[in-house]
This record gives sequence, C-alpha cells and structure tokens, in this order.
Amino acid sequence: MSMSTPGPERVPSTVKVGKTSGQGKPPASKAGAAKAAAAKKATPGAKGGGKGRKPVTPVKVSGGRSWGPILLIGAVIAFFVVVVGVGVYYVAKGSRSWEDKVADIKGVVNYRAQKNPAIDARDHKDGTLTYVTNPPVGGAHNPTWQNCMGDVYDAPIANEHAVHSLEHGAVWVTYKQGLPADQVAVLAKKVQGKDYMFMSPYTNLDKNVSVQVWGYQLKVDDVNDSRIDDFIKDARVVASMEPGAACSSGNTTTGPVTAAATGATGK
Repeated sequence: MSMSTPGPERVPSTVKVGKTSGQGKPPASKAGAAKAAAAKKATPGAKGGGKGRKPVTPVKVSGGRSWGPILLIGAVIAFFVVVVGVGVYYVAKGSRSWEDKVADIKGVVNYRAQKNPAIDARDHKDGTLTYVTNPPVGGAHNPTWQNCMGDVYDAPIANEHAVHSLEHGAVWVTYKQGLPADQVAVLAKKVQGKDYMFMSPYTNLDKNVSVQVWGYQLKVDDVNDSRIDDFIKDARVVASMEPGAACSSGNTTTGPVTAAATGATGK
C-alpha cells in the first residue's frame, strides 16, 4: 500500500478581530460608559436612555395679595369696636351719680361739701332772713315756697320763698337786673312750661347769670353758655332735699316777704 505524499501543510488563516462588541460596535470604555450614563440622567425620556421621567410642571405662585376682603373685614371689626366702646362709655356715664355729673361742669361751686351750718340749715322761719351766698343756695327759709312750675317773674322775688323752692328740687335761674331783653328771652325759653324751674332778676348780681339748686351754684356771663343747660339737665329735681315735694300752690308774688306770708305753713 502506497502512502500518498502529503501536500503542502495547510496553515489556518488568521482572522484579525478588532475590539468590537458582539454587535459590531466597539465596547465603550469605562470613562465613556460613565459619561453616557450621566447624559441619560440629564436628558430624561431621551431615546436609548431607558424609561424617562415625566417633566415636573412648575407651580405658579401669585406675587400679590387680594387686599380688598382684608380691608373690608378690618373696617367691619373697627366699626364694631367703636360701637361697643361708645356703648360702654354711655352705660358707664349713665350709671354715674348726678353729683358727679354736676361736679364735672366747670365753674360749679359745691356748697354742700363745705358743711356750712348756715347753708345746711333747713328750718322754717318767718320774716326777713340773712344768707351767706348771693343768691342763696340753702339755709333756713320761709314756710311757703315760691311757685316753681316754669314761672318767669319779671321782678325780684323774696329769697326766703325761693330757698324753700330749692329745697323741693327746683332750679332757680337768676339774671342781673338791666340785662337786655333779648338775652332775658333766651333764659326764659329754658324755664317756661317746665316744672321744678323758676326765674327772676336779681339785685347786685356779680355775673349776668346765676343758676342754683340746693347747695350748688353756677355763675356765667353768657346766656348762651352751654353749661347752663348742663346744670339744669343734671341737677333739676334730683337735687331735692325733700324728694316728691311739690312746686305748685306756692307764693306767686314778687318783692320781699310780706306780712301775709308770715306765719304761713308749708312742707
């Protein structure tokens, strides 16, 4: 058996394989892979970057407030604060005594506080009497009071009768003799038709007007002075030393005490 002669030795051909991935692409280096990953994070939803994130819609914040409702609420609150404050003030004011109210009137003299026996005396005496104030605001007096149902006398009246009216709670409005008629008329309007009030001119008065109740007196020069009205409002009737005593059925004559008045009876 003959042996065949071997041919030239076959050398396997060498295939040069480049540095590629299994898909024909060169594999990425470590640095390149890191860079690619960073790019994917920076661009969510990009193709080839896997499942992307939905972009977050920014929330718009209003730059200013609506001041209309705030101002309205503030105004309503302020209104109620004022209303409540005024109500409290008038309730407190209304609860004050008449003595405190009269004391607040500038110029009023409180003779009760002096505790002068000549003013505090309330006994009945006949004839002419002497008083420590001009006009008098208290003291012993005639048994008959001067009628004080809004009476306006055009001539001086007896102190002795007038003081008895003060004891009953009347306001006695006096004015300087010779005061112009139009000013007298202003005072008369405050008196006419009002019970527990009477008015007369007064001799040697140091002011144009003097207004008195038992133990209190106010003197002013202007018949339009608002303090006159305040004094009348705050002291009329309540200043009585004999609450409930009448102002009617009293003496209605002018001039000094007369013989007819001597020995008369009265409360």
